Amino acid sequence: MGERYTVARMTRGSDRFEILVNPQGALEYKQGKDVELSRVLVADTIFVDASKGMKASEDKLKEAFKTLDPLAIASTILKKGELLLTTEQRQGMTEEKRKQVVNYISRHCVDPKSGLPHPPLRIEQAMAQARYPVDPFRTAEEQAREVIEKLRPILPLKMHQIQLAVKIPPEYAAQAISSVKSLSEIKKSEWQSDGSWIAVVEIPAGMHGSFLDRLQQISKGNVQTKILK
Repeated sequence: MGERYTVARMTRGSDRFEILVNPQGALEYKQGKDVELSRVLVADTIFVDASKGMKASEDKLKEAFKTLDPLAIASTILKKGELLLTTEQRQGMTEEKRKQVVNYISRHCVDPKSGLPHPPLRIEQAMAQARYPVDPFRTAEEQAREVIEKLRPILPLKMHQIQLAVKIPPEYAAQAISSVKSLSEIKKSEWQSDGSWIAVVEIPAGMHGSFLDRLQQISKGNVQTKILK
């Protein structure tokens, strides 16, 4: 299949249905981006074997999709079926997913001896040594948890969460809360009589430094924190 177009396909019962699509447009459509479907399709024909030019019969289409509308059928195939990626797409998505896996491990794990996170480059090198095959379609968290087990004989890793007490002055509290919510799990919080906000939060140990940096930036250095456990 050429790089100018590729195939999206799905199986219903014993029948397979295929469509010819623009690779990048199809990928964006499958990812839920705002793409006009008519511009994604190379042709509004539903095939049983696109490489041989074998079209699906109306009876089969009606039975499988309850409609003969090619756009409706194509939309179902793209959203629920399999998209055959081009070599360039697969390489790009795999590399992006690899970065997400490395970032997850760096944020959630520490070296048990030093208590500090490993640098991303060291994690990447260990993953290369372990020869873990990154899947562009599986979640970074799911794969990271598998990788951690495979890396332990190569790189000492410990998943560790810490709890922090945080106090933010009134003038910075409203802005800081949204960042705290996005970066941590808030265990409890309350407003003080002077308008300041206090909370107990839980974060991955590897995020401790970046979490404090963010709060220091927002509060211009006026945040108070304390590690509880």
